Amino acid sequence: MTRAVCPGSYDPATNGHLDIIGRAAKLFDEVVVAVLINKNKKTLFSVEERTEMLREVTAQWPNVRVDSWHGLLVDYCRENDIQAIVKGLRAVSDYDYELQMAQMNHQLTGVETLFMPTNPIYSFLASSLVKDVATYGGDVSTLLPPSIMARLTHRLAERR
Repeated sequence: MTRAVCPGSYDPATNGHLDIIGRAAKLFDEVVVAVLINKNKKTLFSVEERTEMLREVTAQWPNVRVDSWHGLLVDYCRENDIQAIVKGLRAVSDYDYELQMAQMNHQLTGVETLFMPTNPIYSFLASSLVKDVATYGGDVSTLLPPSIMARLTHRLAERR
């Protein structure tokens, strides 16, 4: 069985994330969407909330499961017999950072990283940008699955 992981903070998951996850699901027997826990990052949603939202929006792919992880991604890959990391690239600036990570991950454990170019309609899309725009009342409804948009709207209303 071939397994891949699509790691990220997913705070919140966007249509760009789902595009990469769905495309990876066509290529691998199993895709794990790993919500990475970074204690240094201030998130809008808890790990549990992000995991729950991702389970809802990835239910359309029977070979996708959602998990969370704190620590080195390559350790997660080793513990779960995952052969590849799938990363979406929006721009050349993403490539510079991701290439270094891919080379380090390969050096540590031999796990391969596959870069998937983002669909051009999502090339500008980042969770942080979505949160910023939504915070100031901008319409981001076309950038998120409806269930995640509803949760984002609710969370931002709670914070006002």
